[in-house]
Amino acid sequence: MMYWDKLLSAKRLGLEDKRITNTYEIRSQFQRDYDRIIFSSPFRRLQNKTQVFPLPGSVFVHNRLTHSLEVASVGRSLANLVAMELKKRDDILNKEILDELGSIVSAACLAHDLGNPPFGHAGEDAISRFFREGKGLEIKDRVTEQQWLDLTHFEGNANALRLLTHQFKGRRNGGFALTYSTLASLVKYPQGSNALSKGERKYGYFQSEQESFLTIANELGLKKTNNNPLIFTRHPLVYLVEAADDICYEIMDIEDAHKLKILNSNKTFDLLLGFFDTSEDQKFLNQKDEIFKEVTDLNEQVAFLRASVISKLIREAALVFMNHHDEIMNGTFNRSLVKELQGVSKRAFETCKTLAIKEIYNHPSVVKIELTGFNVLGTLLEEFTSALLNPGSDYSKKILSVIPLQFNVEDPCFFTKIMAVVDFVSGMTDLYAVDLYKDIKGINL
Repeated sequence: MMYWDKLLSAKRLGLEDKRITNTYEIRSQFQRDYDRIIFSSPFRRLQNKTQVFPLPGSVFVHNRLTHSLEVASVGRSLANLVAMELKKRDDILNKEILDELGSIVSAACLAHDLGNPPFGHAGEDAISRFFREGKGLEIKDRVTEQQWLDLTHFEGNANALRLLTHQFKGRRNGGFALTYSTLASLVKYPQGSNALSKGERKYGYFQSEQESFLTIANELGLKKTNNNPLIFTRHPLVYLVEAADDICYEIMDIEDAHKLKILNSNKTFDLLLGFFDTSEDQKFLNQKDEIFKEVTDLNEQVAFLRASVISKLIREAALVFMNHHDEIMNGTFNRSLVKELQGVSKRAFETCKTLAIKEIYNHPSVVKIELTGFNVLGTLLEEFTSALLNPGSDYSKKILSVIPLQFNVEDPCFFTKIMAVVDFVSGMTDLYAVDLYKDIKGINL
């Protein structure tokens, strides 16, 4: 069993020996986490990283930064609803700290995509494919089996934890030095890549961050699964972060597809109105009709419906969390909150998901950006990896000089050097990756 009084800790990674002061003055420790993330360079770079569609020309669709801000907004509302319900329970002694759930979840939501490479999910595939099939195969005998799994199954979720906790060269111990609770709320898959050999599809930390994660997990009292010292159940707030992300990308992708004319207005209205029952939600539907008499712009009508759907899903996801609260705290709940939606919301969500796979994620514009990602990232990784394998040549020295000093390609450990290259490439924006690719290939000459 996990306990809220232990799960909510303001202890900071890397600053464990320092006394926490002014916890509840102008900003709480958890609000400081949010601020540290939003003012950081990795967060700003999300503005030039693909969400789903190619970055904007004349129509502004979502990128990773706007998506992360929206997820943080939804996550805060979702967590505040849950906090209101938790305060009614008698088994939580420190009810005051429940007011911080919104800050913790919103901070984790802000950070949830920090580890994603350029070109959306295709970037993850491109990095993994390079090591499985490309020049990266040459290093297989120079790393451990666990390290090889980290490279050949590159995981943006694990990379986010690394970015926030790793001590890059010249930086402080503990990385961003975030609170244990915020970091734990970010780890959607609380296990290392060794779990892949046991049939798991995802993992939450690289070999290099295992010690940091285990410290956090043990401090917060996360429950081990089947007494396995390396596989834990999720921190309960992970479910809220995941739900906020699920709600945003599913609904916002529909709105973006409408703006790009991938979906026509009638189809878009049908999808969004599908979340409302003609009898149970009659009051809302009447209100919608009145608003649409004044608001006749189609994009604004879609935006109104989108906001209404998200508000409804927030309330329903919070209800699912509370209905399964004891299972979550016992570590026996292993489903996403949106999969437990009921009635029209469940059917409408599944309809949106099916349509998105068929008509949005396989749209030619999306496929093209994925192909670009494979070629650009594959080439960059090949250039830098080849330089590490042949460091003596003049060309290798010039290529490696491009990598900023915070990425330690001079470390005596070969895996550390390889991870430095992966850190550099995965942290690039789409535009910078393309520009560097052109420079290396002499395309701009």
